[in-house]
Amino acid sequence: MPVELQHALIINAAVLLVVLEGDLGRHRKITRFRVLRPLITAGAVVPLFLSAVATSGAGLILEVALTAAGIILGLATAGLMTVYRSPRTGKPASRTGLGYAAVWIAVIGARAAFSYGSVYWFGPQLARWMATNAISSAALTDAIIFMAIAMVLTRTIAMGVRAVNVGTTEAARPARPATASVR
Repeated sequence: MPVELQHALIINAAVLLVVLEGDLGRHRKITRFRVLRPLITAGAVVPLFLSAVATSGAGLILEVALTAAGIILGLATAGLMTVYRSPRTGKPASRTGLGYAAVWIAVIGARAAFSYGSVYWFGPQLARWMATNAISSAALTDAIIFMAIAMVLTRTIAMGVRAVNVGTTEAARPARPATASVR
């Protein structure tokens, strides 16, 4: 198996495991570690696997397009996450379900299938398209990595912002008087 394919499959598996382990289920506490873990993971993974980021041409356009797709998918998954103030602890928590998991599995499964297919199913056709459009294999690999990382970071940042806002909106809300009857 080519090294680039191994890298893509490792990143896809790592992203899926980190996200589902951290997010799937009810009453998942939103802690500093939960927000920082994906950021640290991205910071560690990206330099290890990026080969030659395109700085011009169609390779750059592909990298930007897949990064934008990752941001859109990250916002979509963030929309499937409920962030609330826990009645038990009074701290921010989240809840996700099967729909959330299904989107992550489908997106990462599609990326993994594309990576695998580019080597074993449609390699010659992809190579022709890349040659026609002057896109290097490094740019394609980097674009897929950017998509994965953008999706995770967008979801994480959205969750973090919502957690801060749920805390401040609840804290800023004035308490209701216990009795409001005047006679």
